[in-house]
Amino acid sequence: MSLNKQKISIEHKYRGSIEFPDTIEAKDIFFRTKQSYANHEKMSIKLLFSTQKLAKLTKYQKGSSENELLNLDFYIQLGEILHFNTEDAQQLKRRIQIINDTAHSSFNITKRLKLINKKNKSQVTQSYLFWDIENFSSISSIFNDIIEPYNIKDEHIFLAANPDSLYLKKAEWEANLYDYQKTLNSFNFVKCDHGKNVADDILLQKFQDTDLKNTNIFILTFDRELKERFSQIAHQSNNVYIMAT
Repeated sequence: MSLNKQKISIEHKYRGSIEFPDTIEAKDIFFRTKQSYANHEKMSIKLLFSTQKLAKLTKYQKGSSENELLNLDFYIQLGEILHFNTEDAQQLKRRIQIINDTAHSSFNITKRLKLINKKNKSQVTQSYLFWDIENFSSISSIFNDIIEPYNIKDEHIFLAANPDSLYLKKAEWEANLYDYQKTLNSFNFVKCDHGKNVADDILLQKFQDTDLKNTNIFILTFDRELKERFSQIAHQSNNVYIMAT
């Protein structure tokens, strides 16, 4: 047997063997998980990470959280051997992978957000997001860099997509939103028509209809003209942010 392989016996009954990952936490995770299982306690990823650590893992981590992913895989394997549910660990693993994949493959949104309607931001009470999802479909970045830091409520998020993009990408969008326990219909989602009634115009109309004041307004679109139109009609008490090119 490998030096890194450990037999799993509970109540003097052999359950299987498992290879230890090369992390300093592996031994503690093994004995903590084994003890909790033997005591019929609730199994969860809190056996691996503290509440504070779990909160950090929902953001981008330098080093891509490699050790944490190894520990999660180890815990998931223990679940397979001992037959306990590890869905929470699997969801966290997927979320960490999405966050880090996005961080390496796309720009950092917060560094490109630009206040366009004034020199200094005003003190405001709430935030809204107008999101052209077909052009900004990096869902984990939107959540990690805008929605969560600014505590934007679901009902304050307006999404729009044209039919062709929706047909091609809906399954991918829904899969990525699943990691945040959301669907497209969790928000104010509009499926646009073909032709003139496109996503950008829909978003602008929704913005006009809300008649916002004392609000952070985040506009995710590549359309330069639309950015100007948002800025022109926004009340001066608002902070209007766009993506700088």
